[in-house]
Amino acid sequence: MTGERIALITGANQGVGFQVAKELVANGVTVLLGSRDPARGQAAAEQIGEGAHPIQIDVTDAASIATAAQRITDEFGRLDLLVNNAGISRARSSDGDFLGDYAAANKASTASMDEIRTVWETNVFGTLAVYQAMLPLLRKSADARIVNVSSGVGSLTANADPDYPYHSMFGPVYPASKAAQNAITLAMMVELEATDIKVNLVSPAFTATNLNNFAGTESVEDGSREVVRVCLLGPEGPSGTFTRWENTPIPW
Repeated sequence: MTGERIALITGANQGVGFQVAKELVANGVTVLLGSRDPARGQAAAEQIGEGAHPIQIDVTDAASIATAAQRITDEFGRLDLLVNNAGISRARSSDGDFLGDYAAANKASTASMDEIRTVWETNVFGTLAVYQAMLPLLRKSADARIVNVSSGVGSLTANADPDYPYHSMFGPVYPASKAAQNAITLAMMVELEATDIKVNLVSPAFTATNLNNFAGTESVEDGSREVVRVCLLGPEGPSGTFTRWENTPIPW
């Protein structure tokens, strides 16, 4: 196993995370399939088969993150690829019109502070907490890469344009959390730019997953393509990029 790349993917028991895990395993990567719920993680790993190993990790729980890091240390000794994929768009479920309901609830003047804190706890602070815990393991790799799964709706440049399709939906809950996640990722890039650890930011397509109550227009397979492409970049692949399929730069 020492010759294989070792990857940790958070939020990998469903959606984009699951698809990325499946495709990485198919490409010979040993994947630690992160899931808050151990049973769901186990079921997802069994569905993928050999090469997928469930690991319990809740990105909002410091003890859970520390336990996961210790397990990776004990069983694998290093981490070659960290995919910060876990994310939420809302604190409560919605059975109605996702886009219509979300736009109405996401205005700066009316957005629930509790909702904002809950979403940011996963998308922003969770991303940073996992990075801090896993960085020592990434430093032990000869070819380490961090891939943070964000969204084009977090682009401040794009959203500042009144003609941007999602301009009217920009608000402090999910879109601003992704802008903050992008800023956190830039901080990682700056910190690691003098090292051999690569950091990339990726936006999947508007993919039909539980994140958007399956209102997305792209399949999970299509939405995962850019994440998989960047995850499989070799040691000579670029760092410091923010892209969507296929290798199209997104403005910060």
